[in-house]
Amino acid sequence: MREADRTTRQRLADALRAEPATPSELAARFDLTPHAVIGHVEHVSRSVDGDEQLLVAPPTCRDCEFDDFDDLVNLPSRCPSCKSESVAEPTFTIE
Repeated sequence: MREADRTTRQRLADALRAEPATPSELAARFDLTPHAVIGHVEHVSRSVDGDEQLLVAPPTCRDCEFDDFDDLVNLPSRCPSCKSESVAEPTFTIE
């Protein structure tokens, strides 16, 4: 199948099979917004093959290292622990 014939979600899944990536990295690569990537990744997580799974390294506060966010597939604006706005994005991969 040609690259142009593949859906955005298929191309995102292939990229995540190749290497881990953050929403911003995927957004830049596929000309999407990071929030659009989150929506696509949520759908991809439900549609990966039975022998595969979507793995998520959670968002992490760069100041206090808090990483116990309620929603791992999200772009938090600030840390609930120290209120810092320096929060690293989650990282996704398919294995």
